[in-house]
Amino acid sequence: MALHLAGLAGLVAQPAVNKSIVGTVSGFQPESAAIEIRPDSGAAVLVQCGLATTVQRVAPGEKDLKKAETIRVTDLAVGDRVLVTFLPGATEARRIVVMSATDIEKRREVERQDWIQRGVSGVVASVQGREITLRTRSFQGETRSTVIVNEKTVFRRYAPDSVRFVDAAASSLEVIRPGDQLRGRGEKSPDGLKLAAEEVVFGTFQTKAGSVTVVNVDAGEVTVKDLETNKPVLIKVTGDSQIKRMLDFPAPMGGPMGPGAMGPGGMRPAGNGSRPGAAADLAQMLERMPAATLADLKVGETIAVSSTRGASGRQITAIMLLVNAERLIQMATTQSRGSRPEGPGMSMEGMLGGAGGLELPGMIP
Repeated sequence: MALHLAGLAGLVAQPAVNKSIVGTVSGFQPESAAIEIRPDSGAAVLVQCGLATTVQRVAPGEKDLKKAETIRVTDLAVGDRVLVTFLPGATEARRIVVMSATDIEKRREVERQDWIQRGVSGVVASVQGREITLRTRSFQGETRSTVIVNEKTVFRRYAPDSVRFVDAAASSLEVIRPGDQLRGRGEKSPDGLKLAAEEVVFGTFQTKAGSVTVVNVDAGEVTVKDLETNKPVLIKVTGDSQIKRMLDFPAPMGGPMGPGAMGPGGMRPAGNGSRPGAAADLAQMLERMPAATLADLKVGETIAVSSTRGASGRQITAIMLLVNAERLIQMATTQSRGSRPEGPGMSMEGMLGGAGGLELPGMIP
């Protein structure tokens, strides 16, 4: 999804200037005719605007500056994405190219729905030639689907510690490994079990679970006691992290849920829009769960969190954080171990990361 401004520098139809900034509008100082911009890296900066400053708005994904609309500086809003170029040797902006936050959100929603309607997702079971087999778990069991790629398929991969779907970098088929999570979109077969992929996004993710020991709302952090290692793990929560709360629900703990059983959040499993009558997978159920905030977390509560596999095992950045996750973890344990009770020496690997275990979605369009 070409929603950010990383490529907007190519839109500037004039010779290069001394300096430019790509970032997000975070505030205004009308008394000094300045805009506060938070770059994609580094601290916020103040950009001066003057009579020579030109402001142009382009649609998300647009690559031709000739189609830009000239607007006023006062039309800018907090959350807008901007590319700022400066007058030589000055702190005053020469040009501000902007994509409005509203337009970006509309485009993102269109893209998201396209990934849902024309896409499949799951955990890579195998890669053979140009066919990728995915396994997808629902409360009714496991299904398999096949993603078929070709020389025109675009591949993108999550980097370590990455959170945003749009930030996945260019990659290739050869990098995909069993155990990776993968989303593909393209042309589906009538039963939804085969996909001729136009685009594939994948990454190596992990699911961790634990009981909350510390919540620091101001810092955007929560510390948990990892259920697998019994060691503390610091979880960073950013503006791109999603927090969902699982409601209490009565569900049988031995084996798959029956046709009339209620799913997480007290909702019945529903079809996914691609395979009529198919059970909803965990990603779809999570999408329908109520949103929560970091301030809702309580010490002692059980959470599960998905993240990329970063450089540090003691600190991760949350992609999806599920609150009140104890029941879901119990169900994953039961399925993974064939209804055997957990005993001494039982590893959490089979429950949270292995076949049949709980794998929260890492890729959220």
